[in-house]
Amino acid sequence: MNIIVVGMGKVGYTVAEQLSQEEHDVTIIDTDEDVINDTLQDIDVIGIIGDGATRKVLINAGIEECDLLIALTGSDELNIYCCLLGKRLGAKSTIARVRDPEYSKDVGLLKENLGLALAINPEREAAAEIQRILRFPTARNVDFFGHGKVDLLSFVAYKNCFLTNKAIKESFSKIKTKALVCAIMRGKDVFIPTGDFVIQENDTVAVLTPAKTAPDFFKQIGYRTNDVKNIMIIGGGKIALYLAKALNHINVCTTIIEKDLDIALNLSSILPNVNVVHGDGTNRSLLLEEGLLEADAFCCLTGIDEENIVLSLFAKNTAPNIKTITKVNHTLFREVIETLDIDSVVYPKFTTASIILKHVRAQTAGNGRNEVHKLTRIINNKVEAIEFNVTAESRLVGHQIQYLDIRKNILLGSITRNGEVIIPRGTDILQEGDSVVVVTTSERLSRLDDILK
Repeated sequence: MNIIVVGMGKVGYTVAEQLSQEEHDVTIIDTDEDVINDTLQDIDVIGIIGDGATRKVLINAGIEECDLLIALTGSDELNIYCCLLGKRLGAKSTIARVRDPEYSKDVGLLKENLGLALAINPEREAAAEIQRILRFPTARNVDFFGHGKVDLLSFVAYKNCFLTNKAIKESFSKIKTKALVCAIMRGKDVFIPTGDFVIQENDTVAVLTPAKTAPDFFKQIGYRTNDVKNIMIIGGGKIALYLAKALNHINVCTTIIEKDLDIALNLSSILPNVNVVHGDGTNRSLLLEEGLLEADAFCCLTGIDEENIVLSLFAKNTAPNIKTITKVNHTLFREVIETLDIDSVVYPKFTTASIILKHVRAQTAGNGRNEVHKLTRIINNKVEAIEFNVTAESRLVGHQIQYLDIRKNILLGSITRNGEVIIPRGTDILQEGDSVVVVTTSERLSRLDDILK
């Protein structure tokens, strides 16, 4: 596909990098010459210096032959206008980043009237990710498929975990809940395991399980499942706002500490049921006074990665049983961060990139079939979990799974059929209309049939 990305901030760079890796023809646009030059040294793309919301620059970038225009500047208004202009000049499809909560209310209207394929709000998506994580305090990451019927949970196998030091088939023969281990990371290595694989202490384990029985699965393997009732949030930005609104609906007692007085006052007016504190979240005494020791979860959402990391480590050291969640924007030292005593790390730019990649994969499949329903990356971004809609034309329909010639390092993780979740066995047969989750260390799966040799 011919793709134009306007705005080379953190999200723009990540999106351009991943699209280039998937061998799309990518052109990037930014007003900052240094940003363009630095990007060209790292990524195989075409770079143009200029305002992506002008006719001249877009034409120079090849807008008339553009399959997809993605506007990711820091301005919602500029992104919307850029997509509108791009559509008028010939772009087949457009995506805009829209971050303002007021604009987000009208996403449906924006898409309908401006011809947007997607309007993405990274902060809202990050807040939704954090909310999912809070459902399972002992999980590192939580995602869902099958319209919420299937949970994808990743967690660290501790010494006393029921799965540790056993072959998967041995331990799961004694677990009554339906579940499937779909990926494991040990050190820097990632595996799509067989039943003979022995899980070791400190392995990161990813499991697919029906959402309604996920808590029971955690109990059976020896992990606590108590709900979060009290959370402390450091930083009162947009993610905090979206998260606090969502938590208020499920009666979670929320405290937000924000050092900017104007922001704190605004949050107080918007969130009357939330305890908004004007103060410095790095102040140890303030954290203790506002109930750190009584909190079930501690979430760091400031704009400074180092501050978020240090505060999360402090909280964990002070209250060992607290659930810590940290937002990180930069990923240069990601592997180091993942080794720290922080329960969950959220990377908003990766969440945004996954949403865009899902759309691109669906378009790449062609033939008018939108097989890709959802795409997410797990275990340090090294494993993809992709939900496909099974069409009548698929070569997999009508055949037992055990007889399918499936490529290496690919696993059929779950099937959702008429609202029911099936953890697949060799004798199961895919049907038209099923929703199937595929887990793989391979990349660029655009159609379900791509899993076959």
